[in-house]
Amino acid sequence: MNDIKKIVRKSGTSFFWSMRFLPKAKREAMYTLYAFCRHIDDIVDGDSSIAEKQELLQAWREELDNIYDKKVPATEIGRRIYKNCMRFKLPKEEFMKLIDSISMDIPQPLQAPSLNEFYAYCRGVAGVPGNLSLRIFGCADEKIINDLATTLGNALQITNILRDVKEDAMSNRLYIPREFLQKANISSKDPRSVVVDKNLAVAREELAKLADADFKKADVLIQKLDKKTARPVKMIAAIYRKYFDIMQNRGWEVISPKPQLSKMKKLTLALRAYFGK
Repeated sequence: MNDIKKIVRKSGTSFFWSMRFLPKAKREAMYTLYAFCRHIDDIVDGDSSIAEKQELLQAWREELDNIYDKKVPATEIGRRIYKNCMRFKLPKEEFMKLIDSISMDIPQPLQAPSLNEFYAYCRGVAGVPGNLSLRIFGCADEKIINDLATTLGNALQITNILRDVKEDAMSNRLYIPREFLQKANISSKDPRSVVVDKNLAVAREELAKLADADFKKADVLIQKLDKKTARPVKMIAAIYRKYFDIMQNRGWEVISPKPQLSKMKKLTLALRAYFGK
């Protein structure tokens, strides 16, 4: 378990502080869930061939069968999932949805997806971790789980996309929906061309409107959670909202440097959210 904790701490993830304040069983489940998500993401981002990446992702679909159906996981992370997460009754289909969504970057990285594709991608890569996390935190209301995982997941993932637009372009990725590029009179879908287009700010601002609306919807839904369950969710939302606000305040024409928050600033935001200040 220490190795998984090191993965989480070393990554510098904004989720670390929301995990750190949880009781031991929930904390270990969250560390394991994060390590799994990070591992799947690293497969897609790695230097392996397309065939190797597809083979590894298929192996993980089979490992989820081992975990849920055969009860005999074959990998270390699989065994940790079985040991640390199954007590929280996490749905198998959510794990599968995560793999399917991350697989949208294979064989070619996503470039200017349609809005429908964009929402499907966000639901998988951000909504799934939110859905599973809410169950670990203690939420049992399926409607709240699904609604909050979707709205907050969209807000967090859009914040990531807005923050990382230049970095993604250098990796030949462009997650801004084509409808917003068209609205900004950007005809190219080539990431490196789009990222230097003078009209990119218009497309980014349109995308930011979605995130802002979803942050507000999520705030309303969070109020429906009991205090203990709401605390880690508020901590995550507060940190990401700060990243979003930094970008919005400086203007959507600015794509670099990426906004940064120190560990101390993240801790301060997390504690304020935790204690309701």
